Amino acid sequence: MVNINILIVDDEKLIVKGLKHSLEQQGYNVFSAYNGNEALDIVENENIDFIILDLMLPDIDGMIVCKKIRENYNIPILMLSAKDGDYDKILGFEFGADDYMTKPFNTLELIARIKAISKRVNNKDSEKKIVFKDLEINLDKRKVYKGSKEVELTQKEFDMLYLMAKNPDRVFTREQIFRQVWGEEAFDVRNIDVHIKNIREKIEEDTKKPKYIITKWGVGYYFNKN
Repeated sequence: MVNINILIVDDEKLIVKGLKHSLEQQGYNVFSAYNGNEALDIVENENIDFIILDLMLPDIDGMIVCKKIRENYNIPILMLSAKDGDYDKILGFEFGADDYMTKPFNTLELIARIKAISKRVNNKDSEKKIVFKDLEINLDKRKVYKGSKEVELTQKEFDMLYLMAKNPDRVFTREQIFRQVWGEEAFDVRNIDVHIKNIREKIEEDTKKPKYIITKWGVGYYFNKN
């Protein structure tokens, strides 16, 4: 369990203290937040792997916090609430929660659920993070790193790079790239060439001799995994 960071978001300090102790006994690293704004700051600045989020917070409703996190991150969220109505559970899932428990809860059951959810997420990690040599593409954060430096890509550039990188050595025509990234039939495939040029300038050491995005003359482009 080492190096798994869990964020507890709850304004009841006794609950936070008890949960923090129990989770640390299991080997987790625990962060604490007592309101929604504090939680959002921690998520933005720390590498959080799992969130236990109370529904009733003093500043921002837990549902809104959940929604804001889900807009940018795929971090698993287990929602806590004193309410046990079906409506609140359904709403929690609609806002992006992965699980829902009502207070008071059994700590051992909560830990068991954390482990179960984390296991499911870990099984998908290979789909969320792609690493080739010194290039890392992180789908959760929608960020690309070249060595230790972040590469600033536009939304379409990221989508194009991720599409090709998760299908290495598969040649994509310009029309195929356009359909999959833009979600519609291609109307100006010249845009693809411009985006490819921009991506190469950001991730390749030598754009004249690219090692990642290779041109298949007369066909399209592919991501070179070797």
